[in-house]
Amino acid sequence: MGQCYNSTVIAASREKVWAIIKDFHNMSWGKPVITHVEKTGAINGNQPGAKRILNQAFQETLKSVDEENFTFTYSIDDGPGLVAKESVQNYLGTVKLHPVTDTNHTFVEWRSSFESNS
Repeated sequence: MGQCYNSTVIAASREKVWAIIKDFHNMSWGKPVITHVEKTGAINGNQPGAKRILNQAFQETLKSVDEENFTFTYSIDDGPGLVAKESVQNYLGTVKLHPVTDTNHTFVEWRSSFESNS
């Protein structure tokens, strides 16, 4: 099983960061890495089942939203190269926000796991 881990600290409260990133269809915060977001389907970006295509290549689905714990999970359903559905299965990404209490900043933690044919 493959795994990835990334983290960062953002100079804003957890509530403020959550208000922006919990909308699965809003990737305005991801520029310049994310240059295009296409909402697919009729489900709103704050509800499980919401779908998007990032940069006209990565097809993703929102799996869960936990408002109380400032966490959401998503899958990559298909994409180019190494994340194509023929190469990667059961991709699950988890984004969780933690308060940095002495500065009122936010620690953002991103984990993913997946199975790979490579």
